[in-house]
Amino acid sequence: MKALRPGLVCLALLATSVLSAQVTAIRAGRLLDTSTGAVARDQVILVENGKITSVGPAVAIPKGASVVDLSQKTVLPGLFDVHTHLCLNLKTQGGNGLQALLSSLLAATAIETTAYRALEGASNARDMLRSGFTTVRDVGNAGNYADTALRRAIEDGLVPGPTVVNAGRIITPYGGQYHGIPPERADIGIPEYLYADSPDEMRKAVRENITFGAKVIKIVVDDQPYLYSVDDVRTLVKEAAAGGLKVAAHCATDEGARIAAEGGVASVEHAYRATTPTLQVMKDKGVFLVGTDFTRQAAHEMGMDEYHGWVVDRLKRAYQVGVPVAFGTDVVFVKDGETRGTLSIEFVTSFVEAGVSPKQILQAMTANAARLLGMEKERGAIAPGYAADIVATAGNPLENIDAIRHVTFVMKGGQVYRNE
Repeated sequence: MKALRPGLVCLALLATSVLSAQVTAIRAGRLLDTSTGAVARDQVILVENGKITSVGPAVAIPKGASVVDLSQKTVLPGLFDVHTHLCLNLKTQGGNGLQALLSSLLAATAIETTAYRALEGASNARDMLRSGFTTVRDVGNAGNYADTALRRAIEDGLVPGPTVVNAGRIITPYGGQYHGIPPERADIGIPEYLYADSPDEMRKAVRENITFGAKVIKIVVDDQPYLYSVDDVRTLVKEAAAGGLKVAAHCATDEGARIAAEGGVASVEHAYRATTPTLQVMKDKGVFLVGTDFTRQAAHEMGMDEYHGWVVDRLKRAYQVGVPVAFGTDVVFVKDGETRGTLSIEFVTSFVEAGVSPKQILQAMTANAARLLGMEKERGAIAPGYAADIVATAGNPLENIDAIRHVTFVMKGGQVYRNE
């Protein structure tokens, strides 16, 4: 055989080294299947090129593979938050009332530049990832498509962050979620929102969002005196589906939640005042509840203390009815000593107060959320062919859900971002 020149030998050795470095073996002491609640002990997970290739107790570790020892940890799929606003930080002044919240919202959306909000998003995305959230659905409030810029930067490896499914600009009847706007400032909601009142405007708004990089469509059904009708929602859902996207619907009232469910949305967001009959409609139509179930702390910071009791009661009834539930937080406030990730993970406490079991909470944070996003065959489980989105905790969250609030290992797409 013809001998290789010294330079080619070096290249060959380098190629072999890079190839070996692409294989990671994780020794999992307890591997948690969040879909079933089953725990398998002493498993090996092989990861290559960002994907899980093998899982089992007798999987051979290839020579030269990088080994991660989680033999004393509980290992589970990466977490989801399917209702976040990465590019929005509100200084809520410690819960000084709804008016203070609205003033903070106006300052953040009307004064801050899109570029600055993209940088805020990068900071929040990093912190979400460190807390174990490897996938998020960003449902708007990002100015002039700062969320699209953030998603692309993460995908291109420029900044660390979760996989992002972003909404672009929120579609709403005229006026959006701002109340009491003077006519001299009629444009204050732009570009935060896309106003759409006629079917043609609705179709155009959906197409505009898709053109500028949205991966989900967010609509506001009822945050003003005039609501979208069932036919309006159907128009939006049909146009989104033509572009391969699902629709998430902001619904603060019972009527709005019922309209959204009847109109065929993928998820109803908030549904603070949803009655049990409306929850039954959601179940019958397979519509997910993303309850953004404010903790006492979050409700206070947002100047809406009464909301905590509402969401705990509604969440309890939703599980009794059998509505599919996916975990989402709606954290937009900042607090000293906390990050967007630590504030978001805290929302499991509302589930606990509602009597939801640890298994059901973990399902809402993984498998259910993946199904809502249409990712059930690629994320939300630790299995061959799935993205290597993996987290670990010191304790077993099936035995004590508080363990999920203290993630010690985070891998996303095969890359380790945290390992304590």
